[in-house]
Amino acid sequence: MPRNILFIMCDQLRWDYLSCYGHLKLNTPNIDSLAARGVRFDNAYCQAPICGPSRASFYTGRYQSSHGVMANEDPMRVDELTIADYLRPSGYRSALVGKAHNRKIAAAMEALSVNPESDFTRHASSGGFEPFELHEGLYPDGSLPEDHGYTAFLNRKGYASGNPWQEYANSGEDKDGNIRSGWRLRNSVYPSRVAEAHSETTFLTNRAIDFLEQQEGDKPWCLHLSYIKPHWPLIAPAPYHDLYSSEDVQAVVRSDQELQNPHPVYRAFMEQEYSESFAREDVRERVIPVYMGLVRQIDDQLGRLFEYMKQIDIFEKTMIVFTSDHGEYLGDHWLGEKDLFHEASVKIPLIIVNPNATADETRGSVCSEMVEAVDLLPTFVLSNSPVAISATSVSRDAR
Repeated sequence: MPRNILFIMCDQLRWDYLSCYGHLKLNTPNIDSLAARGVRFDNAYCQAPICGPSRASFYTGRYQSSHGVMANEDPMRVDELTIADYLRPSGYRSALVGKAHNRKIAAAMEALSVNPESDFTRHASSGGFEPFELHEGLYPDGSLPEDHGYTAFLNRKGYASGNPWQEYANSGEDKDGNIRSGWRLRNSVYPSRVAEAHSETTFLTNRAIDFLEQQEGDKPWCLHLSYIKPHWPLIAPAPYHDLYSSEDVQAVVRSDQELQNPHPVYRAFMEQEYSESFAREDVRERVIPVYMGLVRQIDDQLGRLFEYMKQIDIFEKTMIVFTSDHGEYLGDHWLGEKDLFHEASVKIPLIIVNPNATADETRGSVCSEMVEAVDLLPTFVLSNSPVAISATSVSRDAR
């Protein structure tokens, strides 16, 4: 019988910002509990340290050279198969709560006369998954979609605004009542203007629970719970905005030699405003504690989700995967953001919990072999579906 799958992804989470991966100050007990029940992979890497191309590889099991998504703005071919496509023949309902950053070519679907009201069209903008709650998590003014669930939620909670994502969830307020944009790192010290119960991370966790409440009988499901955080804007709700201090910031990894005649591409990235900001120790000491708070909030919310799964007796019966689409420099190598191929950017956390008794001998173990994001699709399919993977997938089974 196929197993249910909970596929958890964070956005821009460094592999070493979890206590089970060795962080000395950031305690993540709920994620650690997954590592204790499953296998923690010490050398897992994404295919591209940038959101769209990385997720395209996760969802298709293929490299960039095959699926063709080279930049965040690139759509995917109409005929590209994804995790949901491979699981569907086995009866799976595959749904997304959160971010996908993956869409198919709209013009091609129109040219092929694809029904705009069809499930195929609905799923084409959410990585092939049913968009149970699509929340891409970056909505500056002018980009907010119609019928956006999080906007409607915040409006119902009293945050009166045409764009409460920007004006409340990702803005702070100083002691004089001035609104401070979370887009600016200097404003990371302020708590966001929403209560923690109304923040993006809590909202997405609530919607994941809503999805689970709808499941009945033996029909298998795959839920892709894709948190936007700790991706910027780096601003957190209270109490997570000041849960950590500058004393909790790990030492930066960089050398003065890296500044001596760097490759022109490397130099260009070091000269970006975000890199110049994170090159300053005072910025790191102010901003990284907030990044840590966002990670801790995710862990706390996962604890709430896991507790609900235990109450309805599915926690021990569900395959659970925890990972990130890529990392974040946070000042390492004189850089901010991601994009290049140092470990801080391209290495990712990966934990897999297999509920079958056949996996009992591996529980709590650490695998040091190199694995890749493309390995997850065949792991899902070969572990849970009798349908063979087609020749379009180049990945290997990482069970």
